[in-house]
Amino acid sequence: MRKIIAFLVLAAAAGAGPAYAQSKTGTTVAQFMGIEPSARIAAMGNAGVALFDGIQAAYYNPAAIGSMLDPAVQFTHSVWFADISYDYVAGGLPLSAGTLFASVTALNSGEIAVRTVDQPLGTGERYTVSDFALGLGFGRSLTDRFGAGAQVNYINETIWHSSLNVLTFSAGTAYRLMDNGLMIGASLTNFGTKGRYDGRDLAIQYDADPSRYGDNGSLPANQATDAYPVPILFRVGLSLPHQLNRDSRVLVVADASHPNDNTESMSLGGEWSWKNTVALRAGYQNLFQQDSDVGLTLGVGLQGGLGETGFQFDYAWANHDRLQETHRMTLAITF
Repeated sequence: MRKIIAFLVLAAAAGAGPAYAQSKTGTTVAQFMGIEPSARIAAMGNAGVALFDGIQAAYYNPAAIGSMLDPAVQFTHSVWFADISYDYVAGGLPLSAGTLFASVTALNSGEIAVRTVDQPLGTGERYTVSDFALGLGFGRSLTDRFGAGAQVNYINETIWHSSLNVLTFSAGTAYRLMDNGLMIGASLTNFGTKGRYDGRDLAIQYDADPSRYGDNGSLPANQATDAYPVPILFRVGLSLPHQLNRDSRVLVVADASHPNDNTESMSLGGEWSWKNTVALRAGYQNLFQQDSDVGLTLGVGLQGGLGETGFQFDYAWANHDRLQETHRMTLAITF
């Protein structure tokens, strides 16, 4: 175990070196897809690619879809920066051939005053920025040690009257290395098409030749934006549960990440649970990432049941150096 974790640390650190001057931050669209929707895993540094244990892990690795033995739903609300609202709803339905999965992600900025150079205090108009994603996935445990899954996402991003649409594909695998529960997982998320904005906000009046008089100087025209890629992320990681005694258990997780719009990084976390009822969590995300503004994460969880229905409520707090902290709350229900 120590050798494997050391290898991941060295791999992440080595990868960060050559790419240090090649960060492409701000070059991808649909950044809201990078907001992790699980308060439980967010509290553990967002290291969840090797967690093969239910609906909350499906975002990090579609292989986790196949780990659901019972129907389950998940609701997450996050208080993001500048009062931006983030919501996520997901559901899984186990069938004989595998498990079907669906998710809806929504982000909304609320109303923002339109300001211009001539009217810096506002024009009286207001606009919103909204993002929406619909995901459909399928996962299956192929053996008692190995699982795989895939998911397709339709993504819409709208700024006032202009929007773009893209399709992305995610896939992942998980494998139990040892009988003691040591898992290794890998996933590739949001591999997809490029998106280009279109809408009436790009409409302009155009003068083909400003040096000529008498022609039509107000021809209707449209501006064209470049096509931008989506934030693709490759993850690989480990998870190791350890039973301390009859009542308490410790879980250690570690992820190494390679995004297409930033430098490589590594995330670490842990969870202590008592009688499968109360859990305390901590982690650190994006170690070695160039100019990272995130770091320490903390959280708590409460789990219980009523008859055949089980519930899990989780809260996560995450530090952001240059911005305010963020808060996530997740409710997961199994039937």
